[in-house]
Amino acid sequence: MICAQFIFKPGTYDDDFHRLDAQIDQYARSLPGFERVETWQSPEGDIVNAVYYFADKESLAQLSRFPQHRLAQGQVHRWYDGYRIVVSEITATYGDDRLPA
Repeated sequence: MICAQFIFKPGTYDDDFHRLDAQIDQYARSLPGFERVETWQSPEGDIVNAVYYFADKESLAQLSRFPQHRLAQGQVHRWYDGYRIVVSEITATYGDDRLPA
């Protein structure tokens, strides 16, 4: 499983942001390898971490090639006051099965 974290400090959002964000999220969720998404905020609420899980690297690569995603990448500084992408390969998960997968 592949985990792609988009960690960012929100800035000022506009209509373009909301439109592209919705299109990118909808596309990501439609990919055959999409597993789930989780969103976390720092205790202060100033940093957000949107964590997307995919079954394989190809699904994440498809998302990175999505035209609206590429458009948003070129304008990221309009909407965020800083960001970082972390891509990880998950080799194992375990727990007591009381949390949703």
